[in-house]
Amino acid sequence: MNTVDTAKALANLLLTQDWKIALAESCTGGLVCATLTELPGSSAWFERGYITYSNLAKTECLGVPTELIESHGAVSEAVARAMSEGTQRVAKVKAAVSITGIAGPSGGSTEKPVGTVCFGWTIQNNSGDICTTCDTQLFQGNRQAIRDQAAHFALTKLLKLLSS
Repeated sequence: MNTVDTAKALANLLLTQDWKIALAESCTGGLVCATLTELPGSSAWFERGYITYSNLAKTECLGVPTELIESHGAVSEAVARAMSEGTQRVAKVKAAVSITGIAGPSGGSTEKPVGTVCFGWTIQNNSGDICTTCDTQLFQGNRQAIRDQAAHFALTKLLKLLSS
């Protein structure tokens, strides 16, 4: 399934559950939000998006602790978790997604090479329980290819989580 088809399936699922979604994007710079809001009627299930590209934005907009960024780095599952949980809390939505990574062509290291992207998905079920899932992927290709793969992965995983 391509990214647009995944977004359509996700939209249908969110509509049937009467849920809204919010995103916090760093390395994808709003690509996922743009993909979702391309769909007609997205205002029924899309609440908002944050492009928290800088560490300061992650802290000010989403409440990610500065100490967490300093100890783990902005590209880490710990920060992705704090981003998605902060997004869910601030936007008051049932589902939140976060993406933070290194799209390149520079900025990578031996520990975190270009293409490293960390994700967080925070979902509040109808009973009020909140669960956060995190994952790290290493994507290949140029900057745009990495961003496209990250966007697709974020939506595909969210669809799987909401469907289970």
